[in-house]
Amino acid sequence: MGVGPSAKASCSRSDYRQTLHFRLRLRAGWQNISAMLSSRTKYGIHALIYLAQRHGQGFVAIKDISEHERIPRKFLEVILLDLKGDGLLTSRPGPTGGYALRIPPQKLTLGHAVRVLEGPLALTPCVSQGKYEPCVDCRSEAECALRIQMKKVRDATASILDEVTFQTLADEEKQLRVNKLDHSFEI
Repeated sequence: MGVGPSAKASCSRSDYRQTLHFRLRLRAGWQNISAMLSSRTKYGIHALIYLAQRHGQGFVAIKDISEHERIPRKFLEVILLDLKGDGLLTSRPGPTGGYALRIPPQKLTLGHAVRVLEGPLALTPCVSQGKYEPCVDCRSEAECALRIQMKKVRDATASILDEVTFQTLADEEKQLRVNKLDHSFEI
């Protein structure tokens, strides 16, 4: 998502300002790295939560996921194929086919899914564990204060995301629905 005039027109002034504040513009291969999740990643996470809620009940049709989670079907198809290619999902063709989690929801972490969908958690390439690259514009990694802080951000982010499982997310969503129903009957 760019931060140009078209992006500004499609969101509120505060959203636009937040996007600008969270953007980190770097040179070389890590241009326009965003600290926010892309729509693709959010859709993928919602699809995985939906599948986690139905784990052990067979395959779930793309149509069902798309309708329930309000994800454009063609976009969802691409996302699910990527998740399958990375080993998170399995699929079966045909009228009784669909997708299912390959990894049990109590073992699949949010951190794993975000890395598959979004890429490295690091905001700068010099602190990435899986895709390390020296920053092209850095004078010296050993003397870079920004690198130290970005490593702390990466470690804290990984620590949080790697503790949350899709079973936890599925259970939390179920509880939120129950709480919403309970509050809808209050006078």
